[in-house]
Amino acid sequence: MKKLLIYIAAFVFSIFILLCLYFLAPVKIKHNIYLPSDNGVEIVKKLQEENYKVTFLDALFLDLISKPKKGWVFINVTKLPRYKFLIALGRSTNRYTPVTIIPGETTYYVLNFISKKLDLNRTKLEIAYRDLAVYKEGNFLADTYNIPSYYKEREVLEFIIKKSFKKYKNISLKYFNNFEPEKFKKILIIASIIEKEAGSRDEMPLISSVIYNRLQKNMRLQMDGTLNYGIYSHSKITPKRIKGDKSRYNTYKYKGLPLEPVCNVSKDAILAAIKPAKTDYLYFMKSGPHSHNFSKDYKEHIKNIKERKRELRKED
Repeated sequence: MKKLLIYIAAFVFSIFILLCLYFLAPVKIKHNIYLPSDNGVEIVKKLQEENYKVTFLDALFLDLISKPKKGWVFINVTKLPRYKFLIALGRSTNRYTPVTIIPGETTYYVLNFISKKLDLNRTKLEIAYRDLAVYKEGNFLADTYNIPSYYKEREVLEFIIKKSFKKYKNISLKYFNNFEPEKFKKILIIASIIEKEAGSRDEMPLISSVIYNRLQKNMRLQMDGTLNYGIYSHSKITPKRIKGDKSRYNTYKYKGLPLEPVCNVSKDAILAAIKPAKTDYLYFMKSGPHSHNFSKDYKEHIKNIKERKRELRKED
């Protein structure tokens, strides 16, 4: 009987050592990890698809100890002992939600989106934005931001604005050797018009050239996109709207640029605003879902419009 107990103890001890070695073994980590559910077996299956060497033992550890939740996890190291890695998957401070700000979207709609996506108070977001914003519009660079799950309204906006202005500064230093917020604001205003008007990234430098050419000739910009500001981001611009809008965003009424950016912009639009194409274009009109015809004079512009109308009639 004594001998049997010794064998059992030796066996248990061996299992214990093997488990220790297993859970102490290092795991290589790909920083961003998506957990498909709260269930350990399903998480292990997903990790295996991502080439992690995990087994049913890891599933047990997750269910009994880590208690992870569905969603994204960010782990800021490339290697951890297995047990620490599994614990990290369940740690709330490692959880985040990716938030993508769409190029050309206004802050009014971005705050609506953030409020729903992160389950935050819309009014508190608005108050925080007014306090933190450097400009009235254009403080968010269109990009994807990984927002820690424990952030509240002000922390979320601080996070996005800080990262955006870091990139603005880097761009400005590269092209202007300094970063002056007021000078860069003009770039953002032009970039925001480009963002609203361009049918594609390739068109952006061409749209930019039209803006600069018209400004140089002291012509009104007369661009519909400048009226897609704030709550009007998705509104169709009609003759009635053009006639009735008395704001400085109305480039049919006022010469020069609007006083503020029209929307939040992408890096591509900013670069197009800094480096416009070299053209003599003064006009452009929509020629397809994501394209425009450009022209140097009004006569050619009218010709393009008539040609497009004939094409549309044929399609009907």
